[in-house]
Amino acid sequence: MAETPLQPGAEGAPELVLAIYAHPDDPEVSCGGTLARWAAAGSEVHVCICCDGDKGSLDPYCRPEDLVRRRRAEAEAAGRGLGVKGRHWLGYPDGEIDNTPELRERLVAIVRRLRPDTVVAPDPTAVYFGASYINHRDHRVVGWAALDAVAPAAANPHYFPLAGAAHQVTTLYLSGTLEPDFWVDITETIDTKAASLSCHASQLGEGGEWLRNVVRQRAEEAGRQAGVRYAEAFRAVTPR
Repeated sequence: MAETPLQPGAEGAPELVLAIYAHPDDPEVSCGGTLARWAAAGSEVHVCICCDGDKGSLDPYCRPEDLVRRRRAEAEAAGRGLGVKGRHWLGYPDGEIDNTPELRERLVAIVRRLRPDTVVAPDPTAVYFGASYINHRDHRVVGWAALDAVAPAAANPHYFPLAGAAHQVTTLYLSGTLEPDFWVDITETIDTKAASLSCHASQLGEGGEWLRNVVRQRAEEAGRQAGVRYAEAFRAVTPR
């Protein structure tokens, strides 16, 4: 196997991480093991959730406002398990978010306020996963908005000058990518990831051993690429 870029030990953990995702459970699904690893190594981890999760049910009798409250509580519990320091909620309805100047300015304001060296977000170029899954529109919209907010907007003082002092993000990791080139070894945090996902009972039921098995199976696939037992895969970008 060719040499694989792999996140090193604690000395390689970012100082401050901002994960930008669409729905309340997306960070845990996409990069929960990585966020837990970095938090355990001393990183300050923040998560920005752009959509409310109000349409995350097929039950026609489910009240969206009740689901939003439940999903926020689930996300807060999951974040505590991962070691997330702060969650930032933008409150867009599911399926109604667009990559507008308003959204980009709100993301730029968070980036400039927190000043992360590392941002994690969905890869918006990933659309088809096999023949049966089309990447959710909200994931793609948020991915593009995060890219646009990081490069060039947050680093250029002429973009959204009222959103704070310009800040250059050092590294951008894109999850859910079809072109991975960077892996994080999550062998030590695989159980933490599974436990955090189990908090999202509105989406995954009561979890249990089947959920742990699914989490391990997916992480094993990435681990084989990286030459470790369990991993999460990303496309790494260094903005300039």
